[in-house]
Amino acid sequence: MNKCTDEEQIFDLIEKNKAILSEKQVACALSMLWQFQKQKISLLKNVECIRNHPQFLTLHNLATTKMEFMNDNTLVNVLYIIQQFGFEAHDPLVEALVTEAWRRLERFDINMLSKFSSCLADQHLCFSPLMGKIADIVNRNLETIQDLRCLSVLMVSISSLISQRFQEQLVNKAEQLFDTIDSSQVNTARRIVQFLRNIKYSYYPLLERCNKVFLSNVNHLDLDSISKILSLYHSLQFHSFEFTLMTKKRLTEMIPLFDHPASFVKLFVTLGPVAGPEEEKQLKSTIWLMSEELTGQQALAVMGAMEEMESRNSRLIKKIASILYKHLDNYKPVELLRITQALIFLHFQSKELFVKLRELLLSYLKVSVIPSEISLLVCALSMLPSPHLDEAKISQIEAVLPQCDLNDLNSFATSVLRCIQYDPMYRNNTPGKQLKLLQKLDHYGRQRLQKCSSLNLLWEEVKSLKGDWFADSLLEETVVILQRLMDEINYINVAGIASFISRTNYLSTSLLDRIASVVLQQNEKIHPFAILAIILPFSALNYDPPQRDEFFGTCLQHLNSYLSILDPLKLVFLGYSLATREYFSEDLLKAIFNIRFLAKLDSQLEHFECILDKRKKPIPYGSHNTTLGKLPKIRSELNTQIAGSRLPPGAEKIALEFLDSRAFCRNIPHLKGKSAMKKRHLEILGYHVIQIPHFEWNSMALSTKNARMDYLRERIFGEGKSSS
Repeated sequence: MNKCTDEEQIFDLIEKNKAILSEKQVACALSMLWQFQKQKISLLKNVECIRNHPQFLTLHNLATTKMEFMNDNTLVNVLYIIQQFGFEAHDPLVEALVTEAWRRLERFDINMLSKFSSCLADQHLCFSPLMGKIADIVNRNLETIQDLRCLSVLMVSISSLISQRFQEQLVNKAEQLFDTIDSSQVNTARRIVQFLRNIKYSYYPLLERCNKVFLSNVNHLDLDSISKILSLYHSLQFHSFEFTLMTKKRLTEMIPLFDHPASFVKLFVTLGPVAGPEEEKQLKSTIWLMSEELTGQQALAVMGAMEEMESRNSRLIKKIASILYKHLDNYKPVELLRITQALIFLHFQSKELFVKLRELLLSYLKVSVIPSEISLLVCALSMLPSPHLDEAKISQIEAVLPQCDLNDLNSFATSVLRCIQYDPMYRNNTPGKQLKLLQKLDHYGRQRLQKCSSLNLLWEEVKSLKGDWFADSLLEETVVILQRLMDEINYINVAGIASFISRTNYLSTSLLDRIASVVLQQNEKIHPFAILAIILPFSALNYDPPQRDEFFGTCLQHLNSYLSILDPLKLVFLGYSLATREYFSEDLLKAIFNIRFLAKLDSQLEHFECILDKRKKPIPYGSHNTTLGKLPKIRSELNTQIAGSRLPPGAEKIALEFLDSRAFCRNIPHLKGKSAMKKRHLEILGYHVIQIPHFEWNSMALSTKNARMDYLRERIFGEGKSSS
């Protein structure tokens, strides 16, 4: 049998010798058939043809009858190969092999256990009692496991079942064993990243080590590998500028190599969002040429990529939309939501398509009982033109509210508010049923928050929440609970909590002080890549913790050795964030700033300016030579005049800025970092800065024109009320 050179020779042997084949020979035949398939390029594989061959059925039956005589290794290998040929979990042989393997489970070595767990995962049995048994075996034997390749397979397979403590143990074990693997083991590194994605843990030390493996093998990575790695990185919000740059170059080289829709769509989806103008043009022209060959799923993937690319190619959008329309009946609810979101984002209009979309969404909604599915269906309906929530839909939403998590509640609230805003029926007044629904959403949202007894539970609920409803109804209570649980903030979750504060613009000094304290106490455990997220709320909200210099100094010292590998945009943003707090690092200054920095920054600022003479009277704009943003020279000292400006003796330059609500923290009238820094920079450039807060300008005290004029005279000229 080992001398056979193709499948037909193996099948001939089976036909002639089926009565005398042993279990080892059956396993050998299956193994060789699979090896022949693996040696072929994807387009030439004929798995279905082999599976349907009469002699393959003979092998299938022989494997069933001889299964109990197989050793452990043979048993698991046969299961693996049978599944590779497309046999489902309900196939009698697959069922029998799984049952027999379960019986022998405790005696499997680590290699067999990992392979068997992979087979179960392929059967979507990740939540089965059998997978739970495997997790228990791994837990009991973790200290003795020394093979990271096998462990990485097991980590991915059991990731859905294990506790947080066990997750951390596996992460630590993987970190310990990482140096034992060869730098070429891309698949092992990829599985580790996949495990981290599965448990939603962006553990930077391990991600960074995996990234080094990918970088050292980037020239050998195929499209499929690059696509998977970038997708995992995206899910984990892990950014490797070097990997993105190198894979972009490699993917660009692949553009002329693929002429089959399946491969080219994957290239389009992977390269499109990071492609330059020329590459993007090539991608779009090629996908247009093969658009008629696209399947429904491929068209959906292309439309999603175009949304991410913010494409404005109306011709291609219309073409892909027409393909989506043809396959619309075949999409699942979540896919219909993705289609709706993409079409709306890309400003596509088609009454016919939107009518059919609405019909399908309503048909799914009519029979759905799962809260998350109902929320996404309602969300999609609310995005379509002239959205409307009738009593039946409102009742359906109300029925599932007790089962909803905060994400579902937030989705419902956003959809209801969108309907109220855009439904023509609600233009003049908001019906009572919609208001009552919003009140119920508030009630269940607060109830859900109050049930969070630990920071981890609370964080899982709120980390991705955004939108007006959450900010207006639940944010304050969320912050109160965060403050109550803030002793649980540690090196693992500190960056996430900091990002939440930045995103919500809610100034809580106690939370920020706790974050600073965690950084000072646990900085060795915090990865440098997390530092920017930690610094951001202090910058954005214009707040210094009690140990300001020590805090910022520790952050910068921790990050210094990584400055050379940071994404350039992040490096600039880091410098900007620190500058808002008037904290300047020499290394950062050398890398980012130069003597013209303030002048360049000033040219991008939006404000109104005027010049007053020594009697506080405005000087006509054309009578002086200083033009904002075109300054001939600046000095580095603070509060100095611009060199080369020609102001009359005793005159001063006034910069008047109106501050809207975005310039202040959400919960208190505390000026945020950007506006505070703008004021400092204008003062450096020689301006007397007058900032007018929106809550003063729009107050009842300034409700008349005369009151506003008096207010401006007082602020600008230092004068009292007008005599008129």
